Amino acid sequence: MHIVLVSITYPPEIRAISFMMQELAEELSLRGYKVTVITSQPKTYLTDELSQKSFKELSVENGIQVIRVKTLLFHKDNYLIRGISEIILPFQFYAKIKKHIKEKIDSIIVYSPPLPLAILGIKVKKRFGAKFLLNIQDIFPQNAIDLGIIKNRFLENFFERMEKKIYRKADNITAHSEYNRNFLIHKKQVPAKKIRSIYNWIDFNLYNEIEKTSALRTRYGLENKFIFLHAGIIGPAQGMDFIIKIAKEVREITNICFLLVGDGSERQKLEEMVETYNLKNVLFKPLLSKLEYPLLAKEADVGLACLSRKNRTPVYPGKILGYMASSIPIVALLNKESDGHRIIQQAQCGYSLIANNSNKAAKLILKVYNEKENLEQFGRNGYNYAKANFSKKICMDKLEELIKY
Repeated sequence: MHIVLVSITYPPEIRAISFMMQELAEELSLRGYKVTVITSQPKTYLTDELSQKSFKELSVENGIQVIRVKTLLFHKDNYLIRGISEIILPFQFYAKIKKHIKEKIDSIIVYSPPLPLAILGIKVKKRFGAKFLLNIQDIFPQNAIDLGIIKNRFLENFFERMEKKIYRKADNITAHSEYNRNFLIHKKQVPAKKIRSIYNWIDFNLYNEIEKTSALRTRYGLENKFIFLHAGIIGPAQGMDFIIKIAKEVREITNICFLLVGDGSERQKLEEMVETYNLKNVLFKPLLSKLEYPLLAKEADVGLACLSRKNRTPVYPGKILGYMASSIPIVALLNKESDGHRIIQQAQCGYSLIANNSNKAAKLILKVYNEKENLEQFGRNGYNYAKANFSKKICMDKLEELIKY
């Protein structure tokens, strides 16, 4: 069986979804499927040494055929350019599929966002008779409307019509939590029999094989600091200005450091806020490789997860899983609808708050800092919960069922 996996991002780009796509492709290959990945040329979220490297359009990586398409899309472009880029993506990808794939395609799995990319699933289904499976990570256009990115009613209607068509044409849809599944059923009228909740997974081997050291603490000059780590995308959906406001309120505790590792369209704005407030307790660092990140997570004292309170969908940050696998406690500052609150409560691995009151959040940060004796147990709880719910085998078995039947 030949499976085509479609994702806007794939390694060497450093994003949680990139690594998940790679792990999915390689696991399907190990299970006996022929796998082709079609993705965009890497442009952002790269380590310094890879940022100037060029990548072949067609390559074979660990037995996976990878097609990389040169696109207009760039994550720091303004929203108008990004919107136009995303609309033409499926046509650019489809042209490369016709160029490089001559044999039958049995299944196509498309990961959204961006939603327009799922049009590719419809086109491949029609041409090859392939089964079309759609995995929804962010619920677009709802998230863009909530964040004020889409304000024009014409654009809302355009993307909502596209969304309905894609949901109708997909053979199966997966959402990464039960709350997201329910949202799509009740708010978007997706038939319940068509959609299934399958958690994103975490590769525990990456974390279990690494011993905790102080190497990155030493590199960053944070040997004696109490580190609250946020690692990943710094964009409007994360609402990380809230973290800067918290840092301002706890600035007198000089032992606390907010370590923000990553990049995105909002990073410059946050750096300007830190400079304006003259904060010494916030440190920005570039992205780390897939192998270095688990080491950093293990060296942190607490993992921070943040989503803007403007969000109205139940999505939760994928970085929560990495923190759990690292056995560190979590402080999550999320919109009230996020399924992250439920997950943290069930796992008993830390605390969560609605991201709407920086004073209240600052008090929580101080509580965590002053109750260090609880942190080890929180970390163990999170690890055990993730092992039971987010292991790659458990999630992959559920996904394979949808591919085969």
